[in-house]
Amino acid sequence: MKKNKPKYNQIIEAAVEVIAENGYHASQVSKIAKKAGVADGTIYLYFKNKEDILISVFEEKMGQFIAHITEAIENKNNADEKLFELIKLHFRQLSEDHHLAIVTQLELRQSNPSLRLQINNVLKPYLNVIDSIIKEGMQEEIFRNSLNVRLVRQMIFGTLDETVTNWVMKDRKYNLVEQATEVHTLLTEGLHSK
Repeated sequence: MKKNKPKYNQIIEAAVEVIAENGYHASQVSKIAKKAGVADGTIYLYFKNKEDILISVFEEKMGQFIAHITEAIENKNNADEKLFELIKLHFRQLSEDHHLAIVTQLELRQSNPSLRLQINNVLKPYLNVIDSIIKEGMQEEIFRNSLNVRLVRQMIFGTLDETVTNWVMKDRKYNLVEQATEVHTLLTEGLHSK
């Protein structure tokens, strides 16, 4: 399978850097090939076109991320701890790879409807992890049992996404992972004073 070949991974890593540094539209396949240390034609052995490269970057990175999150949360005691771990890992992964953060937060926001649809399909397994944490919390009676799971998932993912986007737009001038506790508290306790 192509994903197990070293050149495929070289191209994926190079694409993250080139797209982050130049923007999606200014990132020619030839620039990605040069950064990856392969001939231009080699790219087309693995990818149909530049859009396919962008989607593959997201699939690869999101796949690795979901596997990492799933493993990390399985040892947590309850849904509240799992949610905190998910938030922390979401922030950590993107704070540790600023090129990837730029690509996911800025360059994946393309107006092309077919690209958006493919990105949404790649995101589904991650959203399913969030759903499972919400449902588990409802069953454990840690979270209200009247929650609208779909809406709560949108609020959780939207909050994480916007927090990372803001961090990228502010040129990463503060520690993103340190925001995890406050974001978790806001999501689980809301705005009411106790």
